[in-house]
Amino acid sequence: MHQTFNPAVLDKLRLRIQALRAKTMANGCTEDEALSAAAKVAELLDRHDLSLSDVELRASPCERRVFETHRKKRIPLDDCIGAIAHFCDCRVWREKNAAGENSYVFFGLGADVEVAHYLAELIDGAVRAELGRFKTSLDYSRFRHQERHLANASFALGMVASIADRLLAIKASRDQVNESTGRGLVVLKTSVVDAELDKLDLNLRTARSTSRMVSMTAYEAGGAAGASLAINPGLGESQSGTARKGN
Repeated sequence: MHQTFNPAVLDKLRLRIQALRAKTMANGCTEDEALSAAAKVAELLDRHDLSLSDVELRASPCERRVFETHRKKRIPLDDCIGAIAHFCDCRVWREKNAAGENSYVFFGLGADVEVAHYLAELIDGAVRAELGRFKTSLDYSRFRHQERHLANASFALGMVASIADRLLAIKASRDQVNESTGRGLVVLKTSVVDAELDKLDLNLRTARSTSRMVSMTAYEAGGAAGASLAINPGLGESQSGTARKGN
């Protein structure tokens, strides 16, 4: 039977994502609850992918989804954005708008870019919330005034580095589970996205990493904060809901 892409399936998934997006720190929930919602989204995404045939996946249109930073300078999320894109089988690049503000552009299948944008929102908010808490800690009070900018940057870098490592590890586990079905979903999706990206004829280049000074005390505190956040793949009932360290 000939199968074609069904936009109603994607619309249903997007409605579920929007419902989870409503459960954010801005609406009063904790960052643990927000990131638990991210785990649920990952589970929904895997179910969505496995429900589609190879023909439907190849027929699925690719989309762009822009995450606005509203900042001209780099933000902590910059060190995690590649891991987010990989987690969602997307491509991502950075652009500047007319005002010189940076934005991240996710490109991939519709459900994937929706989840990538959602994760970017959650992680960006979680880093800001945890940094705010760090600034009220005893460790932070020990930094001299002129050292606090470095401490802030080091904490945020440590946190996003920790989150990025966990996303990559979770992605590897998810891929292993999905591959056990006998379908090369990741390879298929990658070929679809790369083919569509080539059609855009973009002049993309890889940014060179630069060495940065860090405060190891603040960096390690950020790493601990990142490790304590619940970002589970949602691959089974027994894995849904990791508590904070010490709970």
